[in-house]
Order: sequence, then C-alpha cells, then structure tokens
Amino acid sequence: MTKFPLAAAVVLFLAGPALAQVHNDPGVTDTEIKLGQTAPYSGPVSAYGTFGRASAAYFAMINEAGGVNGRKILLVTADDGFSPPRTVEQTRKLVESDGVFAMFAPVGTAPQLAVRKYLNDRKIPQLLLQSGISKFNDPKNYPWSLSGLPNYDTEVRAFAKYIQTNRPAAKVAILYQNDDFGKEYLAGLQDELAKRGAAKVVGSQSFELTDPTVESQVIALRASGADALLIVATQKQTVQALRKAQDLGWHPLSLIAFPAASVSRTYVPAGADAAKGAVSSSVFVDPSEPGLDANPDVQAYTHWMDKYYPAGDKFDALNAAAYVEGQLMVEMLKRCGRDVTRQNVMVQAANLKDVRVAMLRPGIQASTSPDNYNLFRKLQMLTFDGKHLVPSGPPIGE
Repeated sequence: MTKFPLAAAVVLFLAGPALAQVHNDPGVTDTEIKLGQTAPYSGPVSAYGTFGRASAAYFAMINEAGGVNGRKILLVTADDGFSPPRTVEQTRKLVESDGVFAMFAPVGTAPQLAVRKYLNDRKIPQLLLQSGISKFNDPKNYPWSLSGLPNYDTEVRAFAKYIQTNRPAAKVAILYQNDDFGKEYLAGLQDELAKRGAAKVVGSQSFELTDPTVESQVIALRASGADALLIVATQKQTVQALRKAQDLGWHPLSLIAFPAASVSRTYVPAGADAAKGAVSSSVFVDPSEPGLDANPDVQAYTHWMDKYYPAGDKFDALNAAAYVEGQLMVEMLKRCGRDVTRQNVMVQAANLKDVRVAMLRPGIQASTSPDNYNLFRKLQMLTFDGKHLVPSGPPIGE
C-alpha cells in the first residue's frame, strides 16, 4: 500500500468556502474526500501502472488550481500486480482500514470482477473502472459499478462494420486472452459477422496472460488461411503477435483491441513495417497525432504532463486516458455540491448527458442513464500509417 506525498501528486488540498456541518459518509470530511485505487505497479502488465501515476498527477493539478467545493482529495493507490487475489486483499484494506469513500478508476477486468460484489454489497462506488467488459454495464444488479471505458461490445460492433465496409468477404482469425476480456471479443465478433454477410471467423487461438510468448498461436492462425487478424490482448502479446506475423511473411489486416492500441507502447516496439495498417479505435485524442500542436486541449494536456508528471510519456494513451477520467471524476464531485455521499455521487455518475472534457475526440461525449452505464456510445476508428494513428471517417458505434 502506498500513500503518495504531495510531491508525488496524490494528496490534494482543495480550497474553498467552509461547508456547513452535514452528515458525511466514510472517507468524507468537511475538508477531505478519500479515494482508493488499485493498479498494476508490478507484475505482467506493470506498464499499465502509469495510469495510476497519471491519476495522481491530475489530482495534483486540481489541488493547485483551488480544488472542488472546498474539499481536498486524498488518493490512496495500491499495487495489486494485476492479480485478482491481491486486488481483493488491497481493496478490502482500502475500504476497511483506510476508509475510502469510493474506488476511482481501478485497473483491470479480472481484478475488478473479483471485487465487484464486495463493493456493491457495501454500496461503495466502483467508479470509472478501467475495463470495458459488458458485465460492468449492469446497473440493475450492480448499480455501484460504472466503467470509465467504452464497452468492448461497442468496439466489436465497430470492427464488424469496418470489416463489412472494407473487407466484406474477409476470413478472420482471432488471437485472444483467455479470460472475460478476450472471450467477449471472440463471441461478439462471431455473432456480429454472422449477422452481416460473407465475412466469417475461420480460426481462433487463446493464450494465458502469463504465457511467455504467443508465437505458436500466430503460426496456427496463419495456417487457417485468414486475411484479417483480430488481436485481443494487452501490449506485450500484441507486440509479439505483430512481429511474428511479419516474420512469417503473413500480412493480414490487423485489428487491435483498444487496450493495446498505443503508438509508443505497441506499434513502435513491434516495428513500423509489422504494425503499419493496423486498425484500432479510441475515444481519446492521441497526443502524437500530427497537426495538433495548436489544439488548446492538447496544449493543456502537454503542459500538465510537463509540470505534474515529467517522468511520464506524454504520447502514451494511458496517460491521456487518466487525464480524461480525472476530469470526469471531478465533474461528478462538483455536481454533488455539498452533498458528497456515496448515493449522490452514483446519482450524478448515472445521469451524465453529452459531457465533453478535454482530450476526448471530436464527436465523442460521455453519457449515462440509470439503466445504461455505457459511458461512451461511439468510437473513432483509427489506422496506423507507420508513424501516427490516422482517423478514418466519423465516429461509429451505437
């Protein structure tokens, strides 16, 4: 468990008028809101730990600017190594020992599924969690859990539309992580292509997150005769798959699930030749995209990175995502006014309508309703041209 000092950008003193004495939920005082977060600072996907560090940096900026409704925010962030048992242990400690008000943007599908029931049973908000699995869009049964990412089925439908338009007779192979994350893409794309026409899935191979390599799976998928390859993985396995396909002289249309669609962490390590032409989607602006130097949102984002997270990579999409999620959390807290209760913050989270924040792509807004927690209903399709992610057409989705 780590409590970052102010210099590390987690403790935020949010100045403002004194609040009247009201009943406070655990984790809230008249001067402070305590949030918890789990993230993989170690383990097989430790690269995603930058999201937690960027979260801290965002709240530090809010602190310096004067804060939210007179309260400071204390973010207590814990390393779970992307291991569900450790996530359970750390989350229980955050709730029962540290007394957090809510969980803010905790990372990972399997880790967050492991604690969803625990948090919902105790009516503790699991807000803006970093997984897009559709199981997290279930306000009827789990009203305290709301994802901060597009639902994966939104991207599956977007990929199916892209294939239908650009490769209507495609033979598609799928490499997928053997968990809820990967299986949702597998089932979703099979179903969507079956509805739409001639394109079909001709091969699939799974892998475990701890597998050292996915080379044998890529060899098997090449043998399927596929001319399109969907890779549903984190960055490490996506890099391996792109490299191996290149080594084999196999050049399918590559479709990359958005959790790994990063220029700096995936496409550059894989090699421009191996990754060129890869198709992905996002709701977040890619800071490395050409022609954005004069964009006020990108300038503000770059200034924030330079000042509050100088050790971070400003071109990493994970940091841009943390910047967006931080803004959305602040927006929810602002809407609570003086009534910062768990119940009220969930009311605000479930009633967003066309909210625009910096570093969302044009045409993308955040919207929720009490019966639909899917925060982003549209995605921008992107193609890697060897250097940058280039937008392709208007946003598509629901």
